[in-house]
Amino acid sequence: MATCGVIAYMAGMARPNAPDRFNEEKATYVVRGGGAEGDKPDLTRGAEVIRGVVRKLPVRPGVYRMLDARGDVLYVGKARALKNRVTNYTQVARLPQRLQRMVAQTRAMEIVTTTSEAEALLLEAQLIKRYRPPYNVLLRDDKSFPFILLRADHDFPRVQKHRGARRAKGRYYGPFASAGSVNRTLNALQKTFLLRSCTDSFFANRSRPCLLYQIRRCSAPCVGRIGKADYAELVSDAQDFLEGRSTAVQKRLGAAMTRAAEAMDYELAAVLRDRLKALTFIQGSQSVHADGLGDADVFALAAKGGQLCVAGFFIRGGQNWGHRSFFPAHVAGVPEAEVMASFLMQFYEGVPPPKLILVDREPDDCPLLAEALSETAGRKVEISVPQRGNRRRLLEQAVRNAGEELDRRLAESSTQAKLGRELAELFDLDEAPQRIEIYDNSHIQGTNALGAMVVAGPEGWIKGAYRKFNIKRAETQPGDDFAMMREVFQRRFARAIEEDPERTRGEWPDLVLIDGGRGQVSAVSTVFAELGIDDLPYVGVAKGPDRNAGRETFYLPDGREFTLPPNNAVLFYIQRLRDEAHRFAIGAHRQKRAKAMGSSPLDEVPGIGPARKKALLMHFGTARAVRGASLEDLQKAPGVSAGVAQAVYDFYHAGG
Repeated sequence: MATCGVIAYMAGMARPNAPDRFNEEKATYVVRGGGAEGDKPDLTRGAEVIRGVVRKLPVRPGVYRMLDARGDVLYVGKARALKNRVTNYTQVARLPQRLQRMVAQTRAMEIVTTTSEAEALLLEAQLIKRYRPPYNVLLRDDKSFPFILLRADHDFPRVQKHRGARRAKGRYYGPFASAGSVNRTLNALQKTFLLRSCTDSFFANRSRPCLLYQIRRCSAPCVGRIGKADYAELVSDAQDFLEGRSTAVQKRLGAAMTRAAEAMDYELAAVLRDRLKALTFIQGSQSVHADGLGDADVFALAAKGGQLCVAGFFIRGGQNWGHRSFFPAHVAGVPEAEVMASFLMQFYEGVPPPKLILVDREPDDCPLLAEALSETAGRKVEISVPQRGNRRRLLEQAVRNAGEELDRRLAESSTQAKLGRELAELFDLDEAPQRIEIYDNSHIQGTNALGAMVVAGPEGWIKGAYRKFNIKRAETQPGDDFAMMREVFQRRFARAIEEDPERTRGEWPDLVLIDGGRGQVSAVSTVFAELGIDDLPYVGVAKGPDRNAGRETFYLPDGREFTLPPNNAVLFYIQRLRDEAHRFAIGAHRQKRAKAMGSSPLDEVPGIGPARKKALLMHFGTARAVRGASLEDLQKAPGVSAGVAQAVYDFYHAGG
């Protein structure tokens, strides 16, 4: 993206704490308008703040941000002409109720000017993903999509699953809708093209073929069972398959199988037959057939009961690489065409767009959207609403998928809402909890101890809010579960009081569940009393005799305890919550333990990196031997300079 010119208009406050991504401080001046912390919504005052900004706005493209009294971003929007677009917010009588609420909370604006409207659209998508504003349509499922990477930095390229930044040299194929879609395709590639999937270090240290060679899923280039030229031919066939030229690959395999059979090399013919069968299977297993479509994404939207679902199919090389359903947030009162436009822009902010995007309705500013995506892709991107033919039939399947997924989601939401009401009744809450926090500890005889917090809401797990707490205070004795719980709660809620004392950010729980009994509840009661928290409901959940799930006992802070019938729906729900906390705590503990097992006392020596640590261990054998070595012996170790030897010696002989 070209460099953006920046003008920021503020109303009596500092801008939000955020990375200085666009150098916004270089041309900033302040339009004062009050805006104290804790300011209440006021429609007249908000409109007046916006009028003060409008008087100095240019008539040029850009992006604007509405900020509240705290400096938090309420809304991000783009405009062809900033002055004209922002002026609309001062005509409050014409605004829908949703935008009136936003204007009532607005106490400042930040403006970023751009060189074109397409550039403004790209910047808008970046800022929405960065700030997650409450008045923008949000794509909540922003997990990175998996790709298949065919490496190009080795004589015998490796094929592997890849997520994240595409820094490695090679060809990337995707996105795939799920890890399952990638795994199925990788299995087909292994069976059909016999490409290696092992790491370079594993490859370099093999002396005989591994099991994958024995089961005919690798050609064993590591031990010379295939030459470089023949392996390159396999790589070329795999590329043809991934790029949609599978018919040519089938013809070549079929011809090679025929030649082997005619030459009575039946073993080779059988291998080629199995490869051909694997290729045919993966083609026949496609639930969506899109022959001749090339690279395309298909999106359809369904709306019902105040919720929206966007179903997406990902077609690459005429093959279906899976589908996924998305449920954008903050869509109440937003036109469906605007939702579709926001969804597409946010989706392709992190995923390279294909040449063709098929949609069931034209999104807002469709030509502008296509222009922005073309700028992102570096080539032309077409957005189309097909009316007939194969493309229309494919789109209709996406429409059916969207409707079915939305019906399933509404049914689940209805059940979840009922569970929330029953949970509120069980624990005497004023209303169904919107945020439930569940806590658990994990350690082995006090080692690698940590606490874990998972969070659930009306629509399921809020995994972005999960937290783990390394137990590190000296007063917390190893293996003392009660002290561990005290440390976790003291750190969690002391920080909550410091960062959000008014509880306005939605980060305070409505209900706390503790994996434990009377002792853990007592430990939490002590912490809350010290912090002055007396209005937060919390409950201990302990398994029954012999840790029998289904006979849980609930411990309340006032000393009461009770059980629920084994077939109670709320009990099942609480068990799921508790089990998720247990799973997360155990997983975090295992990661910490694995990291500790790979550590060495030499890691504590300043200036000793992996290479020097390896040199010392190779020379002396153990870390204990390094610790007992004289300065002269340390200096004799290969790869260890006199300065490093002195640093190691001084570290272990600080007392002389």
